[in-house]
Amino acid sequence: MENFSAIVEQVSAILWGWPMIILLLGTHLYLTVILKFPQRKIFKAIRLSVVKDKSGSGDVSQFGALATSLAATIGTGNIVGVATAVALGGPGAVFWCWITGVFGIATKYSEGLLAIKYRVKTTDGTMLGGPMYALEKGLKMKWLAILFCIFTAIAAFGIGNTVQANSIALLINETYSISPYITGLVLSFATALVILFGVKGIAKVCGTLVPFMAFFYILGCLVILYVNSEYLLRALDLIVDSAFSAKAAGGGFVGTTIMMAARFGIARGLFSNESGLGSAPIVAAAAQTRNPVRQALVSSTGTFWDTVVVCALTGLVLVSSVIAHPDIDHTQGAALTKAAFSKIPYIGSIILTVGIVTFAFSTILGWSYYGEKAVEYLGGKKLIIYYRLFWIAAVFVGSVLNLALVWGIADSMNALMAIPNLIALLLLSRVLVKETNKYLWSGNIDDEDPECV
Repeated sequence: MENFSAIVEQVSAILWGWPMIILLLGTHLYLTVILKFPQRKIFKAIRLSVVKDKSGSGDVSQFGALATSLAATIGTGNIVGVATAVALGGPGAVFWCWITGVFGIATKYSEGLLAIKYRVKTTDGTMLGGPMYALEKGLKMKWLAILFCIFTAIAAFGIGNTVQANSIALLINETYSISPYITGLVLSFATALVILFGVKGIAKVCGTLVPFMAFFYILGCLVILYVNSEYLLRALDLIVDSAFSAKAAGGGFVGTTIMMAARFGIARGLFSNESGLGSAPIVAAAAQTRNPVRQALVSSTGTFWDTVVVCALTGLVLVSSVIAHPDIDHTQGAALTKAAFSKIPYIGSIILTVGIVTFAFSTILGWSYYGEKAVEYLGGKKLIIYYRLFWIAAVFVGSVLNLALVWGIADSMNALMAIPNLIALLLLSRVLVKETNKYLWSGNIDDEDPECV
C-alpha cells in the first residue's frame, strides 16, 4: 500500500507539474487575447447573474446554475488551500493566485459559451451539456468525451465528496469533540435530502447557501483585516515584492524563490477556481438563457468571486496576521488558517468552522451533479438513482476514513479532466471568437439565438 501511495503521489506531482500549469495559464492568456479581454465586462456579467432571463430556455435560472457552480468551486481549497500556497510559496504566492484568477475569467467565460452552444435537450426536456458534448458535437471526438466523463466520475468521489466530508468531520471533531460517525450520518442525510431532487433541488439549496456562506466568510475576513489594519499596507507590499523578488521575505516569513511563489500561487489558483477543469460548464448547460454569450458572462463571474475576491481576502488575512503575530506557525497551511482566525476573540473559530462546513457541504452538492451527468453520458438515465445512493454512502465513508491516498487520486483525475476540456477550448476557439463578436462586441447581448435549444 505504501508503494502504491508513493506511485499515486508521484503521478499526481507529474500531472500537476509545470507542463500542466503552463498549459492552463497559457490557455487563460490565449483566450483573453483572442476574445479581446472579456474580463472588462465583469460588472455587466455580475448584473446579468442576478437577473432572470425569462425569455430563454433551460432547466434552472442563470443564478441557480452559477450558485451550483460556485458551490462546487468554493470549497476548503479557498481557505486551507490558499494557506498551503502561502506556507510553501511565501506571500508572493497570493499575487500569482490573483493573476491566475484574473486571466482565468476568460477561460470560464469560454467554457460557459461552449456549454450552451453544444448542449442537447432530452426527450423529457432536460438540458445536457459540458465538455463531453462540445467534444462530441463540435469536434466529433466521442472517444475523448468518454474519457472526460470517466475521469470526472472518479474525480467527483474524491475532491467533490469524500475529501470534503472528511474535512467537515475532522474539524467538528477537533472543535466540538463530536464523533466523525455522527457527523457522517448527519451529512449523508442532509445530502440525500438535496440531491434526490435533482438539479433543481441542488440549485435551489445552493442559491440560498452560497450567498449566505460567502457573506459570512467575507464579513469574517473584513473583521480580521480591520483588526490588522495597521499591517495591511505592509502585507500588500510584501505580497507584491515577494512575487518578483528572491530575497528573504521578512515579516515573519522564511524567504522563498520567485519560482516557488509562482508555482504554488498559480497551481493553487488554478485548482481553486477550476477554470479550465471542465466541471462548471456541466451545470452551466442547464441555465435558462437566450444565447450562449449571456451564460458565458454569468459563468465568468464564478472565477471572479472565487479567486479575485474570496482567495484574495484569505491571502490578505493570512499574510497580515503573520506580520501582526510573528509567532504564528506559517509552515503548515491548516495551522496557519486556524491561528489567523483564532486572533478574533470569541467568534474567530466560529467563522472558520461555519466557513469550512458550508463551503465543503456545498462542494459535495455541486460535484454530485457533475458526476451524475458524467455517469448519465456513459450509461444513460437508468444509472442515476444508483449513482445518487452510492454518492450518499460515500459521504459517510469519507467522514470516517483516512483519505491521504484519495487526495492523490483525486488530484490526478482532476488533471486528466482538464486535458480533454482544454483541447475542446483551443480547437473550438474560432467558434468562441465568432459568438463573442456576434453577441458581446456587436451590442447584441439581448438577442435570441434561434439555435439555442
